[in-house]
Parts: sequence; C-alpha cells; structure tokens
Amino acid sequence: MASTKLPSPRARNKPPKVGATTVAIIGAGRGGTALMEIFANDPLVQIVGVAEVNTKAPGITLAKRLRIPVTRDYRKLLAMEQVDLVIDVSGDADVWQFLQDFHRMGVTIIGGASAKFMWELIEARIRATAEIEKTLNKYQSLYRLYVKETGAAVTEERTRIACEIHDGLVQSLAGVNFKLDLCQQLVRKDPAASLATIKESKAQLKLAIQEARQVIFNLRPLHYDKMELIPALTNYLRSYETQSHIQARFSVTGDEQILFPRTKIFLFRIIQEALSNVQKHAKADRVSIQLEIDLEMLRVTISDNGIGFDMDAVLRDPDKWDHFGIRGIIERARLVGGEGHIQSKKGRGTTIIVEVPLVNKEAVDHGKD
Repeated sequence: MASTKLPSPRARNKPPKVGATTVAIIGAGRGGTALMEIFANDPLVQIVGVAEVNTKAPGITLAKRLRIPVTRDYRKLLAMEQVDLVIDVSGDADVWQFLQDFHRMGVTIIGGASAKFMWELIEARIRATAEIEKTLNKYQSLYRLYVKETGAAVTEERTRIACEIHDGLVQSLAGVNFKLDLCQQLVRKDPAASLATIKESKAQLKLAIQEARQVIFNLRPLHYDKMELIPALTNYLRSYETQSHIQARFSVTGDEQILFPRTKIFLFRIIQEALSNVQKHAKADRVSIQLEIDLEMLRVTISDNGIGFDMDAVLRDPDKWDHFGIRGIIERARLVGGEGHIQSKKGRGTTIIVEVPLVNKEAVDHGKD
C-alpha cells in the first residue's frame, strides 16, 4: 500500500494525553468506526492514527471530525514513536499476517478474531447506549407534555375562577353600589323608599358574600391537612344545588384513603368542570354523581337528564371541545393516568365516565404522595 494522505500538521503535533494508552487503528469500516466512537470519549485512551485504503469508509469522516490523523499505509502507524496498541479491524488477511510477524518493544498487536470480538462488544454497547438515550428522550417528551398540560390546566382554572368572579361577585357588588347611590339620593326626598333600597342592598350584599365564599372554596376545595375528598364533594354539591337549582344525587362506594392526594384534587376538578358544563349547557334539573373506588380502579360517572348534544359533530369540530368542556375533562383524566369518556345524544342527556387505574403502590401507601 502506498501512502497518499498524510496527517495535518495540527493533528500530527497534538501531544498525547498524560497517562493515556495510545492506540492506532487499522481499518475505518464498521469495526474502526465503533472503536473510534467509544475511545474518543475515554480519558484513558488516545487514538494517534487511523489507516484505511477506502476513502469512502464510514470511519474516515468520523476521524476527520475527531481530528485523528489518517493514512492509507498502515505501516506508517507501526513506525510512529508513541503507540502502545495497534488494533487491526481491516479484515485483510495480508495485513494480519504482516502484523503477526511484527515485533517491537512496548507495542501490543490485536487483530483477527480478538479484534472482531472487541468491536462487536463495543458496537453492542453503543446500541445499548442509543436505546437508553431513546428511552430517556421519550420520558423527557412525556414530562414536557405533562408540564405543558399542567400549565394549561392552571391557566384554564384561573380563567374559570376569573369568570366566576366577574359574572357573579363583581356584578353583585356593582348592583349593591348602584343601590347605595340610589339610597343617597332618596335619603332626604323619600326616606321610606331609601329604607327599602337599603334592605334590598343588604340582601344583595349577603348573596355577594356567599358567592365570595364559594369562589374561595373553589380555590381550595379540599381540607389540605386531611385531604378529604368526600366531605369536600358533599359541601360543593350542597352549594351547587343552591346556586344552579339542579338536584344533585351523590353516591360513593369504597375507601378514599387509598387514593393519592394529587388524584383527589384532579378528581374534584373533573367533577367540578362536568357540573359546571351541566349548569351552562344541559338545561337539566337532575344530575347524579357515582364514585366507585376499589383496589384496582377508580371510576366516577356523572349523568344528567338535560338536552344532550351531537357527540359526533363535537368530535369533528375541535373548537366545540372547549365549548362543552370535553378537553379539560379528558386532559385532567390523562394527567392522573386515566381516561375520560363522554356519551351524549340530543334529547337524551349526557354521561361522563372517568376511569383511573390504581396501582398497588397507591393502595399500599394509603394516599401518601
């Protein structure tokens, strides 16, 4: 083999790493590429040269990127002063025969079956590392999705509460303010009318106080020291019936103590969202909430006797997902590892079913997050 390519001055003069084993590789095919990929990141190994006659071999580009000197004549590697180990992965019988006859103090030669076994092991390690990175990227993508959906849920929750305050509490307080202004005008002209307006203002202010308490309750529905879901739902449904004039029937089977606190919070929000949709869209006078908890599955079923809607039409129009609150329910269910299903037909009401598998750890830890 004639030498046609010499290493660049910068690469040739590169000093060896202190204490590192200097390695020369013959062959830049699959084997040589695998060796370069693994040795390049090893602080105890320095590749001082690569020999390859095929200018299109895959390892040539890698060697250039790693600034490893490349030559077509493998004997130039043997003549280098600072080389501890020569690895032949060329697959050339003549090269291996020459290397077997080569002897120099301090230089070790590896080739043939030993070299092939070495780079096959290294390739297996590279593939395993790639699989690990692929799995990590997958879980990182899932985590980013979780963060995105959690952020969207928080924004949605803030928007809903802002609407509650604007449509309820703010309007009530504005009405009270208007009546007090009227009282101020009537206090001298018509004391009796002024007194009646004051009574109306007090009644309206009482309603505003109740609405404020409801907004505060919606912000922190659970008793965070005990994280009690059933009492929180019972209190919420009592208030919901008063405000919406919709009869709410609630039934529970199972023990909530096996649930994670996070699961309880998301479940409360799902029921809250579903009942809000009933009040806004369903024109129903009855709704039932069934909560079933066992060691393997959490299931909540919310059914109303309202006007229902065309589910197929809604599924074809993404904008209607938000209008009917479907997106929020389904995404919240997914954030706790569950699934949400909505069944509805015009004139036949709507049923929402949310199922969350409960792993053994959740049952054993008794709700510890």
